[in-house]
Amino acid sequence: MKQLVVSGVLVALLSGCSTVGGFLRKDPAPLDVVTGETIPTAAEVETAALAPATAAPPPPPAARTVEALDTTTPEQRAAAVAPAQSPSKTLGKTVVSLGSPTEPGLWMKTPLVKDEAQGRVTNPANGKSSLVTLLPLDGPSTAGSRMSLPALRLIGASLTDLTEVQVALEG
Repeated sequence: MKQLVVSGVLVALLSGCSTVGGFLRKDPAPLDVVTGETIPTAAEVETAALAPATAAPPPPPAARTVEALDTTTPEQRAAAVAPAQSPSKTLGKTVVSLGSPTEPGLWMKTPLVKDEAQGRVTNPANGKSSLVTLLPLDGPSTAGSRMSLPALRLIGASLTDLTEVQVALEG
C-alpha cells in the first residue's frame, strides 16, 4: 500500500514535467508559422541593430598581446572614431578601467545606463572619442565603469590606469 501511495505522489508531482528536472527548463522560443524560424525578442533585435559597428569575433584562445586580443576590423575602428552624425544626450562622467580583454568588440559596462544602448565615450584629456555599446552595470551612477580593450585603445586611454571619460547616448 505504501508503494501505491508513494507512486501516486510521484506521478502527481511529475505530471507537469516533460522530463525529470523539466520544471527548470525554459519555454522554447516562439516560431514564425510561415518560415518556421525562431522569432527574435525585442532585446535581440535591438542588440542586432547595435552589433555591426561595435561587435567583433572573440580572440583566439592563444591570444596574449594587445594586437591579438583586439579583433575589431580597421573598418570598425574607422567608423567608431568618425564624428557623431546626430546630436547626442550627455549621460555624465565616469572613471573607466580595462574590462575583460577577452570580451570582443567596442563596449563599456556602466551604471550610467539601465538598458543596452549605442553611445559615445570621449577622453577629455586628448579629445579622442569612440562609438561603443553601453551595457548596464549594477551600482550607483557614481561607481566606476569597465571598457573593452579596443575602445580604450581608440580613445588613447591607458590600459593599466583609471581614466575619466565623458559618456553620451548616440543619436
